[in-house]
Amino acid sequence: MFENRKIRKREIMQRVNEDKAKRKERKQEIASLPEAEHKAAIANDKQLRKMQKQQRKEELISLSRKERKAAKKELKMYKKIKNRTRRITVWSVVAVLLLTAGVTIGPTVASLVNNMTGKHITINTTSAKGVEARKAADVVSEEIANEGIVLLKNENNSLPLADKKINVFGSTAFTFKYGGGGSGASDQTRAVNLFDALKQAGIEYNEELYEYYTGLPELEGATGKSSTGLVQVVKGMLSSDDAADEPDVTDSAIAQAKEYSDNAMIIIQSDAVEASDVSSDQLKLSAEMHDLIKKVAENFRNVTIIVNAGNTLELGFVDEYPSIQSVLWVGTPGPFGTNSLAKVLSGEINPSGRITDTYVYDVESSPASENFGDYQYENLDKAYINYEEGIYVGYRFYETYYQGNEDGYKQTVQYPFGSGLSYTTFDWNVVSQQLNKDSIELKLEVKNTGTAAGKEVVQVYYSAPYTPGGIEKSAINLATFAKTKALEPGASEVLTIKYDTRDMASYDMVNENYILEKGTYQIKLGKNVHEIVSTLNFELPEDIVYKTDADTGTEYKNRFTQSENELTVLSRNDWEGTYPSDKDDSKVALDKVIERVQGHEFNDNLEMPTTGTDNGLKLEELKGLDYDDPKWDEFLDQLTVEQMIDYVSNGAYHTGAIDELGIPNTVLMDGPAGFSFFFKKFEAGAYPTEIVIASTWNKDLAYEMGGIVGKEAKAYGIQGWYAPAFNIHRTAQGGRNFEYMSEDPVLNGMIGASLTKGAEDQNVTVFMKHFAMNEQETNARSGILVWSNEQAMREIHLRPFEITVKEAGVTGAMSSFSYIDGKWANPELLNGILRDEWGFEGVVSSDAVFGFMESQKAITSGNDLMLDILSVPKNKKRLDEAYDEHPEAVTAGLRNSMHNSLYATLKTYLFN
Repeated sequence: MFENRKIRKREIMQRVNEDKAKRKERKQEIASLPEAEHKAAIANDKQLRKMQKQQRKEELISLSRKERKAAKKELKMYKKIKNRTRRITVWSVVAVLLLTAGVTIGPTVASLVNNMTGKHITINTTSAKGVEARKAADVVSEEIANEGIVLLKNENNSLPLADKKINVFGSTAFTFKYGGGGSGASDQTRAVNLFDALKQAGIEYNEELYEYYTGLPELEGATGKSSTGLVQVVKGMLSSDDAADEPDVTDSAIAQAKEYSDNAMIIIQSDAVEASDVSSDQLKLSAEMHDLIKKVAENFRNVTIIVNAGNTLELGFVDEYPSIQSVLWVGTPGPFGTNSLAKVLSGEINPSGRITDTYVYDVESSPASENFGDYQYENLDKAYINYEEGIYVGYRFYETYYQGNEDGYKQTVQYPFGSGLSYTTFDWNVVSQQLNKDSIELKLEVKNTGTAAGKEVVQVYYSAPYTPGGIEKSAINLATFAKTKALEPGASEVLTIKYDTRDMASYDMVNENYILEKGTYQIKLGKNVHEIVSTLNFELPEDIVYKTDADTGTEYKNRFTQSENELTVLSRNDWEGTYPSDKDDSKVALDKVIERVQGHEFNDNLEMPTTGTDNGLKLEELKGLDYDDPKWDEFLDQLTVEQMIDYVSNGAYHTGAIDELGIPNTVLMDGPAGFSFFFKKFEAGAYPTEIVIASTWNKDLAYEMGGIVGKEAKAYGIQGWYAPAFNIHRTAQGGRNFEYMSEDPVLNGMIGASLTKGAEDQNVTVFMKHFAMNEQETNARSGILVWSNEQAMREIHLRPFEITVKEAGVTGAMSSFSYIDGKWANPELLNGILRDEWGFEGVVSSDAVFGFMESQKAITSGNDLMLDILSVPKNKKRLDEAYDEHPEAVTAGLRNSMHNSLYATLKTYLFN
């Protein structure tokens, strides 16, 4: 039997090689054709492949059960052999990554193996406390999925389903996306199958249609498989624009389904993961999926589309077919998101989520999309990206550009930012208002006027007075938001909504301050950014200028202008003349840019710090002391240079113990959707991804999740959490959009601060990330130069981090791969903005270390720990060499890094 299998395998290998040779020959044949014939040949070949695939399906269906099983087995072996080269390539890329990072043989290999296997990390997930923590995590996870689902369309009250029978079409139902890939991935071992969830919610699905799909060879092994974070990232790096073909559905299957029920459901998805962005084409329906939707929509009266994606897809097809009565956005909702979806369909749950991005008919209509992708300098071994859209990200562009042009707006925007429907209705009534130069405070009564219990989201926006040619201002901005508790029909709740008037100020780059310009400020209560329920006017008679930070008193100044990079930034005063374009980019880096990228300033004008003394102090004796208490100097004087170098270099997923000083080992773990380790799996709580957490618009629920994560950390022996992620959905194509929250900085900041505070209140160090401007994956890991202007940076990209520092008392941050203003680990960012201006006290870790991320530059610029699994010895050597040349600067940098790290460690539960 074994010999027969070997013979069959050889035969299939021969067939694979023959087919490969034929494809190569055909490719060469097509390449030699004239352009017109070239395109026609490609189209014809694609149609032929489709016909052949359909023919194979029909042949399989006609076979006996035994014959079909054998044929499937053979097909599986064929695919396995065919894809072997790709699998080998995946691990080749891993090897390339190691070489790129500068890994050498010898001691480094032992260090690398130790780091990658996690032998230096000890956690216990099997204890009784750990099991209880996961149970609590599961409850909160499902609560978030319940509240994160967004009802975008519901014609004729087609949902909840009156007839609890449904036809589920499409292969995507068998590959439901519970989460994302990479560091944002989480444990999905407890994930609930979609069809099991439907059954549990009392919804009957067409089992004959289910059997039809499970019998297709394309679905062989489609479910139940997942990879670790590293493999997902490598797969992402190797991904192409080619989407998997959606299997066709036969006329007989359609006919059977029509007899079963008039209800049909189709799930649409996207394939973004960490390390790989998506093209605009990948955010549209594939031709095969469009064909399926067309066929289903033409045959069923009540069609529901489920958007199971972390990226903003183009949904214009929804308007093409009147039978598409409803659209539900579920995002990537965690392991129990299918339960939530099923309960929304049945009516057990009333959806209360709101989308966190603007859904447009063409994702490339965003000005930021004009500068997204692969841009390389000709005279510098670096990539760059120009944020020429300025402050006009997401709705800030569409609401401003189309102001006064409602027809143009409706032709462009399908679902405005903040959109979401309910199975009930609500009335709003402003009970009281206090609007003054210090604060904006409203009391708003929200009443359920419908027939179902539900929650309502109140969104508060503002429009500031704008002078053409003056400071750039969006026509509307989110100020704050609130969500009611569950209200029964007829019940009401009075919400108190308050924010600082100062939050409406704009950054003035000319005068280097924030300013509230005199005039009328419109305070708008909205169902979404475009559907405003009521407007209140606040008159400001004179300008109010803010020269210093409200919390620290640090004087404002422009911190990111030294590059002298020339940008044309989008202005509402001249849309046409300033609209972004990458056509005329100068790909020649200025000399000053090259100097900033390649150079580094060591401050040698420092007094040499004391090291290696014996003051008899242990770390625990500093608990409760202020960051700048003199006793810290006595303690830090005891550290040797060697100890400090070892500590900061070995900062990947842990920090090392220094027993004689009472410094404990700490464990630091990914990720934003629940604890995970890049290189191996372990059982842990798993949550919806951050885009779904944000779509709840529920700060209390975010705080609850943070608290549960903190309790789970304590149960496992974890002290630090590499999360949440605060970067902006600058474009729809961002590979990590599922891991980030929204296109709006205030929503990111408020949800993120609540998450952070929940975990910090459990005495766990939260590493808010990626600080800052890590909004595309293309070229990120080679150190991309990000160019923007100060106003856009402060008002959009840095704002979520600022909110979290000031509202949550965060004690950790993770810097990004990006070169900000020409510098990786930019000291103006890490020290000037973060520490001096905002008052952050705590530790900054790098993101995963690649070759350009040099330890001696990090610790003398405000980056304290190297999240380094690949090149620990190399970074130690760099610090040793830098110490020989700049002993004062390096020792002072190391000392600051130890101070920051240990201050954060003292705040953890290890010292309770």
